[in-house]
Amino acid sequence: MSCSGEIVEPENDIIQIKSSIQEQLKKAKYGVSDHSTVELCHWTKKSFKNEGSCYKHKFYGISTHQCMEFSPAGMHCENRCVYCWRPMEFYDSLEMDASKVATPEEILTKLMKEREKLIMGHYGDPKSDTKKLDESLLPSHYAISLSGEPTMYPRLPDLIKYLKGLKATKSVFLVTNGQEPDMLQRLSDEDALPTQLYLSTNAADYKSFIEINKPRYKDSWERWNRSLEMLSKLDTRTVLRVTLIRNYNNSDEMIPAFAEMVKRSDAHFIEIKSYMHIGRSTNRLDRSDMLEYEEVMHFSSELAKKSQIYSVMDDSQVSRIVVLQNNRRFIDRWISAYQTT
Repeated sequence: MSCSGEIVEPENDIIQIKSSIQEQLKKAKYGVSDHSTVELCHWTKKSFKNEGSCYKHKFYGISTHQCMEFSPAGMHCENRCVYCWRPMEFYDSLEMDASKVATPEEILTKLMKEREKLIMGHYGDPKSDTKKLDESLLPSHYAISLSGEPTMYPRLPDLIKYLKGLKATKSVFLVTNGQEPDMLQRLSDEDALPTQLYLSTNAADYKSFIEINKPRYKDSWERWNRSLEMLSKLDTRTVLRVTLIRNYNNSDEMIPAFAEMVKRSDAHFIEIKSYMHIGRSTNRLDRSDMLEYEEVMHFSSELAKKSQIYSVMDDSQVSRIVVLQNNRRFIDRWISAYQTT
């Protein structure tokens, strides 16, 4: 057990999320297995009733109802971001012992069962599309994000290769906060890069970075910049995701610094979205800290102009997000299916 009593690590056994925390997560409609978590996101549930799809469908062609969002490091993270809407107060350890983690197959087998339980409840809703529910039981897309920081899971390369090897898999997205650049290098070296790699950001300077992310590593800024520099070199689709928070990082004066950052990344896409006043973030920020869609579009348009290499590709007004596309390093926006061997 850790000094705070939040994470239990039995001797010679798999890391477990403390039972009292598991109970809270399950009340919040999470599925939990060992140190991993799974959830049906807002848009997945809406898609069951044909009430819309998430922006990943609009931007890249991802099938929303067949998307499985999960994390192999549910309660582990190196940052304590002010806008995080996940239960980060339960985060404790900065290390996952490789000898005490579940295997990729164990994680997926158990989380698929947990996810199936979450889906089953929707069959009783007369508004649900039964065909979509049936299809959702076999995911074609995996979003490795949710709670915690997935790059802390020491067997991540094996996990991504395992997912790619599943017959129904069409794509795998990985979202990282950039605090584990060595793991990103491992993914490249071990031929285990995801279909699309997201690097999250919210600051173009050190002071803002520390204020917003509240990192635990002393060299956090250096770690993040190493990850940023890798985006232009990794042999996969890359996205720099920018979260805007009112009075923290959304002023026009910050656009030149962000423009330099996005040019350094040379990422294929830049997603710029407003902070959303949901979940645990409501304890730290106000609803007024969200930007209106028009403000996000203004910031995005000006950033694109300043960068000179990006242009507005698409947007989702309901999600308050705009995506820019790299014209110098152009790739097709639509995700194509894996050719399994």
